[in-house]
Amino acid sequence: MFHRVVVGILLATLVAACGGKKPKEEERPSRVVNVPKFVGDSAYFFVEKQVKFGPRVPNTLGHQNAARFLINRLKQYGAKVIEQDFEASTFDNQKLQLKNIVASYNLGLQKRILLAAHWDTRPFADKDNGNRNAPFDGANDGASGVGVLLEVARHLGGQSKPTVGVDIILFDGEDWGERDGEKQPSLPDGQASWWCLGSQHWAKNKHQKNYSAHYGILLDMVGANRSQFFREEVSLEYAGQTVGKVWDAAARLGYSDYFVKQNVAGITDDHLFVNQLAKIPMIDIVHYQAGIGFFGDYHHTTKDNMSLISKETLEAVGVTLLNVVYYEE
Repeated sequence: MFHRVVVGILLATLVAACGGKKPKEEERPSRVVNVPKFVGDSAYFFVEKQVKFGPRVPNTLGHQNAARFLINRLKQYGAKVIEQDFEASTFDNQKLQLKNIVASYNLGLQKRILLAAHWDTRPFADKDNGNRNAPFDGANDGASGVGVLLEVARHLGGQSKPTVGVDIILFDGEDWGERDGEKQPSLPDGQASWWCLGSQHWAKNKHQKNYSAHYGILLDMVGANRSQFFREEVSLEYAGQTVGKVWDAAARLGYSDYFVKQNVAGITDDHLFVNQLAKIPMIDIVHYQAGIGFFGDYHHTTKDNMSLISKETLEAVGVTLLNVVYYEE
């Protein structure tokens, strides 16, 4: 995953003064809903399964094998699956064969919630102190968000279903951007960034004509031990009420140590293009480390492996996500 800071870090008092960006505080639910039990062990299994394919770098066998697994598992869980194949160019003149994977549930319902993550892996560990060309597992950066969504999909396809439609999109080509510390090459006409190729393509070429969603939630780097998720500025700008809904749900569920009600800088991630191009309000649940920013010291290095991954963190995110979806009316 790539994070380019797009606005400066905001003080809480500044955001409070900007009423349009302050998340609306949600009251406790007035009804009781039977929310399926999210299993952290299961999400962990799905992360590990992806890592065992090797780095999911586009144009590689690991990428192809992972795609087959993801598609087959989503179909097994009762989704209608659409494969959106497309070609994209990279900053280093590579032609990538990419695939966005869209899985839909409760197709007959008009009100829809969009859940997303990216499933590809960056092709080189350009922040590594050793070999900056080395491949790496991408256990947290990519596989963790997908692992949570596969466990969510397992429940969406079960007997207990939400009262809204849900679409899961696994974006491809998110992480093949310019190398760290190097000058960005000129972009092709009509392309906003070398990063987030899949979400840019989907936002301009939706899987269904006139598709929209009530709101969206992006998961990125959501599995590392002791992760914390702060309220990110692009999310606040475009979907402040959804930020409030998610962080309040986490607090009610006892996950305030993970979902921290502090506001931080905005970043370029897949949600930016869903917001700006697809016009769907989407937030980003993404690891933020106080004192460092949106990265741990493992970011884009060979340290990003299964030793980082915590079943408890995956469960905190997954339980919160399922509660938000199942309490939606």
